[in-house]
Amino acid sequence: MPRKASAALSAPPLLPQSTALQPLAERMRPQRLEQMVGQRRLLAPEAPLRQALEAGRVHSMVLWGPPGCGKTTLARLVARYADAEFIALSAVLSGVAEVRAALAQAQARYEQGLRTVLFVDEVHRFNKAQQDAFLPAIERGVIVFIGATTENPSFELNSALLSRCRVHVLETLSEEDIVQALHEALADRERGLGTLALRVDDRALELIAHAADGDVRRALTLLEIAGELAHDGVIAEDTLTRVLADRTRRFDKGGEQFYDQISALHKSVRSSDPDAALYWLTRMLDGGCDPLYLARRMVRMAVEDVGLADPRAWCMALDAWDTYERLGSPEGELGLAELVVYLAVAPKSNAVYRAFGNARATVQETGTLEVPMHLRNAPTRLMKELGYGRDYQYDHDVQGGVALDQQCLPDALSDLRLYAPTGRGLEERIKDKLDALRAARKAARDKGGGA
Repeated sequence: MPRKASAALSAPPLLPQSTALQPLAERMRPQRLEQMVGQRRLLAPEAPLRQALEAGRVHSMVLWGPPGCGKTTLARLVARYADAEFIALSAVLSGVAEVRAALAQAQARYEQGLRTVLFVDEVHRFNKAQQDAFLPAIERGVIVFIGATTENPSFELNSALLSRCRVHVLETLSEEDIVQALHEALADRERGLGTLALRVDDRALELIAHAADGDVRRALTLLEIAGELAHDGVIAEDTLTRVLADRTRRFDKGGEQFYDQISALHKSVRSSDPDAALYWLTRMLDGGCDPLYLARRMVRMAVEDVGLADPRAWCMALDAWDTYERLGSPEGELGLAELVVYLAVAPKSNAVYRAFGNARATVQETGTLEVPMHLRNAPTRLMKELGYGRDYQYDHDVQGGVALDQQCLPDALSDLRLYAPTGRGLEERIKDKLDALRAARKAARDKGGGA
């Protein structure tokens, strides 16, 4: 399809001429690929995406990454280097009418031989039907679709849309990258704070970058606030302390980061690493995770991963849950911290977890096997006459307390072994006893069979 014949680098600037009322983060939005900080894997000179953009070749894509890593900026640069109209929608604010209007505008440009980049921020918030609305325009080339999301596209976007887009993963910006962006904002006299002649030492910039937690937009906002409070061009230490006092860490109580962190917590406990387990517990509490959710998950860890290697862990998990419900935050959180450390250092066994899974599989595979006659209940004369309960041995009346030659499984499963205890913690003793019992049962049955 023909496209407008003008050089990409001669396209109008991304920012409007009047920027006086715009926040610093918007004014400092990169105008060229080389101004982007971070994202070296995607935008290094030899990277395929960088080479494609500089050649004016573009494709529909999904940009997946944390807040403030450059998703919107990269989408704007795609349109700039492709010499295309840039239309932006927000899945939070836009509905069917806005989508239809954008597609109609793109169709009109397409009929004139012109390109349109349609950018949808927070695209994961659109439902399946709304996502499907873009498919015909993508297929026909009416639009170059760019969706931005902080959530895992595999879970949040439908397969039809994903099959038509290339997913590019953007990384969290390092503190060094953010410091670089702050230096550029301080030096730029047209878009940044260069005219203020602020004197900010490297340590202050590092503190701002650390507080930004990977979000360059947040860092520029913090710098702008601190600059407004500067006296005679100097940002005082106490001023910076006040500006950074209310910083928060990135955490999404229902999204990708949430599940990544609870996975890290569980696996740290399983790996017997109390330092890592305590760190991830604290990260989730700090991010606003419901402590009762964490208490429930740690009960699961006690049952699944500690198991019978240390049955006290189960009781302690329930006690920690009860402690938090009684004390609340922050006092009750100490109970959760003590629990997670105990779970991490406790001996581990998933033997019962595996045995239960094997039992489920056996039941599904073997169907409804009959209960052996000697184990059946016989409350009526007829049942007794039919042989229900005949030859049952009451174990308490047998020497040693176990009727070794009595079979409790259906005949078809007489040799079934589901539970294989480990040699860790209490299960070491359980294993010794069970091995002895199983050997004695086998000997008793072999003797009975020989007789």
